[in-house]
Amino acid sequence: MKRINVAEFSAYERFYRANLLNSISGYKQAALIGTCNSEGLSNLGLFSSIVHLGADPALIGYIQRPVNGAGDTYRNIMEKGYYTINLVPEKILEQAHFTSAKFPAEISEFKSCQLTEEYSPGFPAPFVFECPVKIGMKLVEVVPITYNHTRLVIGSVEVLMFPKSSLLDDGNLDLSATNLVSVTGLETYHRMEKITTLPYAKANALPEFKSVRSVG
Repeated sequence: MKRINVAEFSAYERFYRANLLNSISGYKQAALIGTCNSEGLSNLGLFSSIVHLGADPALIGYIQRPVNGAGDTYRNIMEKGYYTINLVPEKILEQAHFTSAKFPAEISEFKSCQLTEEYSPGFPAPFVFECPVKIGMKLVEVVPITYNHTRLVIGSVEVLMFPKSSLLDDGNLDLSATNLVSVTGLETYHRMEKITTLPYAKANALPEFKSVRSVG
């Protein structure tokens, strides 16, 4: 097993180091965040830091990297207070990936990357029509992370949209049926496949576990 300490990986070339540290945290959901500014100009950005924060109240967060030359997503959220999270399916993977390019603020990634703005009645931010799972969000709090100048942007879930056929009897969504993709590193994407569903874990009802010890 390879062991690397902080002095070693800190000395790596910038993008090599970023790929390593993004990969080691595992598979992450690829998601497009849709916003618009006060002039109605839409914006779309690719994120892989979406995190569930609670179901009652329903909260979802994402990590906003330091805002300098770019940051239209964050500025629009702060200006308008509403945004959407759209989970990326394989069929639009290339379009979604290239929304991460540094477009001028006056250029909409929807148009440049050939994705379709979709609006839900009474909700002011644009969804991505081509995405099968879509979440309408309202900003509730921004938590600064001073150590690396990032921010945890927290929103309340206001709207949910997904295929009727993906909703299971117990309330789970069968996300594997929607052909969503995950991401590792900065630019490597993966298909997702359901393995199994396990029962609610109870300390007094453990199964007999198989030995899985191995050394890589």
